[in-house]
Amino acid sequence: MANKPLLYIVKLGGGLMDQPDALEAFLSLFATLRQQQHSTHPIYTLLVHGGGKLATELASQLGIDQQLREGRRITDAETLKVVTMVYAGYVNKTIVASLQAKGCNALGVCGVDGNLITAQKRPASPIDYGFVGDPTSINTTLLNSLFKQAITPVIAPITHNKLGQLLNTNADTIAQTLAVALSSHYSVELIYTFEKNGVLSDTNNPESVISSIDRTTYQTLKEKQIIHSGMLPKLDNAFAALEAGVTTVRIGKAEALLSLVKGQAGTTLTHA
Repeated sequence: MANKPLLYIVKLGGGLMDQPDALEAFLSLFATLRQQQHSTHPIYTLLVHGGGKLATELASQLGIDQQLREGRRITDAETLKVVTMVYAGYVNKTIVASLQAKGCNALGVCGVDGNLITAQKRPASPIDYGFVGDPTSINTTLLNSLFKQAITPVIAPITHNKLGQLLNTNADTIAQTLAVALSSHYSVELIYTFEKNGVLSDTNNPESVISSIDRTTYQTLKEKQIIHSGMLPKLDNAFAALEAGVTTVRIGKAEALLSLVKGQAGTTLTHA
């Protein structure tokens, strides 16, 4: 690992998209990551984002009913149009424009562009989520080319099935899949940011951060329902990344990004 260039893959928490000032502050921190004195090798960065509440708000304005099953959006044909417009359009380009203003040369893409991320439509059983896809391949050649040109990819969670069909794909899963695919080329540090300080032992106490979690501890925390709901898929993705060769996975508050990458904040997931 020591001989590989360092790559930070950062997943931007959806809640930040609804807070313009917090988003700007986060992007200012993200733009400085390549300047961190962490390695004698070049440092590369990649950002993955979702869309916050904007897609839901736009769908409402257009009279498109939104359905949720077990807290997840059902992506019917009309909703797919909305999330594509919002995620791969307005949100993606807003982030890229902000990074350019901060001296970070970014390129906004989604999984369709350059055949970056292919996916297969999720089976309709037991729940039919509509046009939702699970990643099947990553075009690492394209990403390597961008990194060599000192370009930071900013990736929206829209993929395709190589048959002309767009698919809405979970951004946490995309971040994990990218991290695994690139781990043979880079020492990958995967950072999930969101609105909390890390994984909490008490959701009512923002300071109750669990600094380190391994697989055994995670299982215990699940059984005791200390970790539940939306945090489960995030941690499932994180451990899958670790087990597939990703160097480091951390989860914490977006505003603490620089402390997160140094392991001085948030929750670090470990093998042992």
